[in-house]
Amino acid sequence: MIADVINVASWLLIGAGSGFCVIGALGLLRMPDFFTRMHAASLIDTLGAGLLLLGMMLQAGLSLVTVKLIFLGLLLFFTSPTATHALARAARARGLEPMLADDAASTQTGKQQGRS
Repeated sequence: MIADVINVASWLLIGAGSGFCVIGALGLLRMPDFFTRMHAASLIDTLGAGLLLLGMMLQAGLSLVTVKLIFLGLLLFFTSPTATHALARAARARGLEPMLADDAASTQTGKQQGRS
């Protein structure tokens, strides 16, 4: 009985993590500029990877594999935001500016006028 509950919880976490990773991939395709794409990828994929790791920890039980997955989760938890921050700072240093709301509105208006 308890094994079935752990199995169901594990597969729910793995499914949710996979779903978040797919949403992050769609965010890379749908977002308008570099900074919003990077934001979507870093937040959603970190959450997706965390949920996947939690699901795998439930499947592994209390073992050495779980300890390794915990260390992997800590590595992802600390390195993903750091890498995203470094990437954003490097982009700003190279002169890439984020798209502002005014820029997005003018781009959207130009697209609509071009279709008419």
